[in-house]
Amino acid sequence: MATDGPDDASPRIPPEPPEKPSQVPPKPSEPPPSLGKTPQTPAEGAGQPPQTPPEGAGPQVPPEGAGQPPQVPPTTPQIPSDQDELRALRARVADLEAQPQKRPKHRVRAFFSALLIVIAAVLAPLSAAAVWVDSQVSDTGRFVATMKPLASNPDVQNAVTNRVTDAVMQNIDVNAIINDIAPSDRPRLDTILGGASGAITSGINGLVRTVVQNFVQGDAFQTLWVRLITDAHQAMVKALTGSGDASIKINNDTVSLDLAPVIAQVKTQLVDQGLGVAAKIPDVHTSFTLVESKDIGKLKTYFRLLDIAGVWLPIITVVVAGAGVLLAQRRRRALVTASLAIAAGVAVLGIGLAVFRLIYTDRLPADVNRPAAEAVYDTLVRYLRASVRMIITLGIIVALGAWLSGPGKWATKVRTGWQSGIGTARSAVGLNTGSFGVWLHRYKTWIVWAFLACAAIALILWSYPTGLVILGITLTFLFALAVLEFLNGGEPGDGATTWRASRKGAEARTPNSS
Repeated sequence: MATDGPDDASPRIPPEPPEKPSQVPPKPSEPPPSLGKTPQTPAEGAGQPPQTPPEGAGPQVPPEGAGQPPQVPPTTPQIPSDQDELRALRARVADLEAQPQKRPKHRVRAFFSALLIVIAAVLAPLSAAAVWVDSQVSDTGRFVATMKPLASNPDVQNAVTNRVTDAVMQNIDVNAIINDIAPSDRPRLDTILGGASGAITSGINGLVRTVVQNFVQGDAFQTLWVRLITDAHQAMVKALTGSGDASIKINNDTVSLDLAPVIAQVKTQLVDQGLGVAAKIPDVHTSFTLVESKDIGKLKTYFRLLDIAGVWLPIITVVVAGAGVLLAQRRRRALVTASLAIAAGVAVLGIGLAVFRLIYTDRLPADVNRPAAEAVYDTLVRYLRASVRMIITLGIIVALGAWLSGPGKWATKVRTGWQSGIGTARSAVGLNTGSFGVWLHRYKTWIVWAFLACAAIALILWSYPTGLVILGITLTFLFALAVLEFLNGGEPGDGATTWRASRKGAEARTPNSS
């Protein structure tokens, strides 16, 4: 009987499953396993060997939220207020201003800018002289209006009286007149001449001088003087430009007035006063020197150039100065320099007029009345001196305005004091301009430029502006700025904040329709 072997009697052991590869957890730098899932966050019991999932189990799904970063509850973003923005902007501006600003050097631009400003400074006095020459030579009415007051000048009246009296006495033969007088008429002559006055010649001289002086101081001489000045203007045109009436008298580089009409009037008045022998005085032509210089021939060339330049030379000067300012790197500083340079150049012209006056009067002949010549010279260049004062005043005002508008320390202090003073006055009055004041503050810069344009137009349209006219226009401009600042609704330097605050207040008061 066959028996089973030992293997048949022992219990049967199931075969071992095939060996599976051990799962090694990936390194932190390696990508996760082939499932492509985010590595799980180590939970409780981390550090223990991984447990082998049972055979046939599906892929493990990590619990909800595992492997994701912790979520932060949403918060409402804080919007900075207007004051915070303003403080941040001011701090940023302060930091930028504290940093040294290195501007690129443009040596060529700087050279040509300086050159153009120097040229403008040289052309400025020539421009003033050109305008004066054009107005005095081409405009007879203006020349007559300029010289007409000389008829009332005491020095001119004395000079004319002396010249006419000497001319009359030189053409009277006293001895012949006495011999022609009948013996019965001599007592009457002594009564007219004044018997106690001494010699008859001296008496006639005194009578003639009295008649001439009374005539010169009367209204008739004022009318006659205008006619003489008109003739003198034609003489100046002929002397300096080579044109004019050939009958005008120009001898030995001298422009003079022919006093023959005055002598004729004096003869008539002498006859009317009883001195009939005065009718025998012949026609006498004596002159009153108006301009005398040995350099009149040399001055013709320069005078013609200035006459041709006329009003164009000032325009060229302004264009050259403006080009110099625009070409400069620091334009505000260039504008200050150009304004002061032009004022200095014109000031040199004013000094030259004073020096030439001394030289001119010192070289006058001995028979020319010096006080009268000085009066004629001062009257002739009166408007030129007024132009000099006007340009100097304008240059200083422009330079001062450009400096005050700059970022300098003292300029800022002046502007701050101006705004603070007007703001204090506005607060004391309790003025509230509302939305109109806010509008003024928003467009303040444009309004200031409009005021400046009006001032410039007034200066251009003024026929012959003087220093006082420039000062008056400047004061009017400053008054307009003061009124603008007084009505200004925004605080200085805080206009945007004030406007935004007013808008936000209006929106807050408006009910939300939604």
